[in-house]
Amino acid sequence: MPNDSLTVTDNRTGKQYEVPISDGTVRAIDFRQIRVDDDDFGLMTYDPAFTNTASCRSAITFIDGDKGILEYRGYPIEQVAEHSTYLETAYLLLFGELPTATQLSEWVHNITYHTMVHENTKKFVDGFNYDSHPMGMLVGTVAALSTYYKDGKDVDDPASRELQTWRLIAKMPTIAAYAYRRTRGLPIIYPDNDLSFPANFCSMLWRQVAEKDYKPDPVLERAIDVLFILHADHEQNCSTNAMRAVGSSRPDPFSATAAACAALYGPLHGGANEEVLRMLDHIGDIKNIPDFIKRVKAGEGRLMGFGHRVYKNYDPRAKIIKRTAYEVFDLVGRNPMLDIALELEKIALEDEYFISRKLYPNVDFYSGIIYQALGFPVEMFPVLFAIPRTAGWVAQWREMITDSEQKIARPRQIYSGNRGREYVPVSER
Repeated sequence: MPNDSLTVTDNRTGKQYEVPISDGTVRAIDFRQIRVDDDDFGLMTYDPAFTNTASCRSAITFIDGDKGILEYRGYPIEQVAEHSTYLETAYLLLFGELPTATQLSEWVHNITYHTMVHENTKKFVDGFNYDSHPMGMLVGTVAALSTYYKDGKDVDDPASRELQTWRLIAKMPTIAAYAYRRTRGLPIIYPDNDLSFPANFCSMLWRQVAEKDYKPDPVLERAIDVLFILHADHEQNCSTNAMRAVGSSRPDPFSATAAACAALYGPLHGGANEEVLRMLDHIGDIKNIPDFIKRVKAGEGRLMGFGHRVYKNYDPRAKIIKRTAYEVFDLVGRNPMLDIALELEKIALEDEYFISRKLYPNVDFYSGIIYQALGFPVEMFPVLFAIPRTAGWVAQWREMITDSEQKIARPRQIYSGNRGREYVPVSER
């Protein structure tokens, strides 16, 4: 009997089965051989929300939640955030290696010169109501890109995949900035190819129409870049799963990315940092924290921004973003919410109630405070999440497209409804 296998005894029949174990996993399809009789479909696994199911093999992002480790292609996120830029990080995620100087220069050039969008896109964005949610505008506009770039349907052509990669990463900040300015009633600012990726985004957001030679403060530019790096990819989360699932039917990547954006639009995924701000605003003052903590322990409230589906230790991104928060507040002035957040974090890291439940700060705990300090409305938070995550989505999509084991996503179900009913005419009901 091999050691790397699982012995299963079906107590219904008394039969035993050997199921191979590889990489700490068993293939769900191997359980199909376990049947009561020839008419039996075979045993299935039931796993709502995929809490213990691996849907793919991936070499992009590694997470050890118990140890608080996050790596992009094997590089610790702490090192990447300290030494890299977002575009260099995007290259790493997509191609598996850090670029040489020549490769990086060419990569940045290709992204920079695809930041413009078709002029009709402005009309498309103008078609939304002035009070439309910017994330809804982003979802719709990204989906519309498939009608402009019909060559995106050639998903099996490596050259086409490369071109769509440039387009998606480059145009996402432009569309996001258009949506932001639309909600503000401001005219569109075109991309400035003389600026870096984060600086260009700042320009499209905040540049005055008549302003020349706009350059954001270096601290602000770097803060945006670090935030983008930290949000570039995070394994098989809800939106990445959507990107892979929709992409598995082989549509163009713009449509699949729109689906990923739609998943991120949901408050349980892209709205976590907004919930943190609401919690801090509800607390209002440091003096109110003890009463708030008391109510949380009594089950009368939740400590938002603490705990994570994957991390059972301090989210490594939270440590980095906390540093970035201090740098931003030194530039724009200290937000009173930061003092409440720091005190909450201090209590949670010392209180046995939270320690025993492994409720450590996650990346959302500080990101919302930073975005608010920079003047972003909460409606923009998921948009700011989607811009950098595009690199991760596309990397995951490209990996899925070239994976010979991947097929069109089609999960099974356990049917729990009625069977064999006779149709009743409406006159007899």
